[in-house]
Amino acid sequence: MGGPFWARKDAGAWSIPKGESGTDEDPLEVAQREFLEEIGTPVPATQFIDLGEVRQSGGKVVRAWAVEGDLDATQQVSNTFELEWPPKSGTLQAFPEIDRAAWFELPTAHTKIVAGQRPLLERLAARVFPPT
Repeated sequence: MGGPFWARKDAGAWSIPKGESGTDEDPLEVAQREFLEEIGTPVPATQFIDLGEVRQSGGKVVRAWAVEGDLDATQQVSNTFELEWPPKSGTLQAFPEIDRAAWFELPTAHTKIVAGQRPLLERLAARVFPPT
């Protein structure tokens, strides 16, 4: 995640690209749009595995899809948002919506992603590595 609050955090501070959808919007189309805005490139795949929804601690509902594709995460270029920083200073500053992107193996990803999104990784693991 981007912005000054998350700048020096790592464990439990990573998130998937996400955004708000309207009631009449297709959630998959919204996810693809948010990926483009936050990563700076279209989703590098055409087949999607629906991982369903999770509710984060703040109440936000996140729906995610998994894909297999070729993407250099170090080349991400995020859109920005404005925030009064420092707080109560009256000064607006622009910050990237995400400050970095990376690929992780599932055990490492589980420690890095925000707690509310960990069930998405568990669902991904169950789909990709089903019990035998």
